[in-house]
Amino acid sequence: MSEQREWEDIQSRLAFQEQTLTELNDVIARQAEQIARLEQQMHALAGKYRDLREAVEERPDGVGNTLDERPPHY
Repeated sequence: MSEQREWEDIQSRLAFQEQTLTELNDVIARQAEQIARLEQQMHALAGKYRDLREAVEERPDGVGNTLDERPPHY
């Protein structure tokens, strides 16, 4: 293989690697955004769950007091 051909091959490989690196970077950026959205959703759901649990536990009819009790068949 001539030096010119080797040089062209190296340049071609470098261009391919740069393109692949750019594509991977884009994927990572999208995943980071998705993770951030999922974390926000998780925190919102955890807050709703906590609020609902507190509301049930504070009910005057005593329904909330049985949440942590074992069913009678245990």
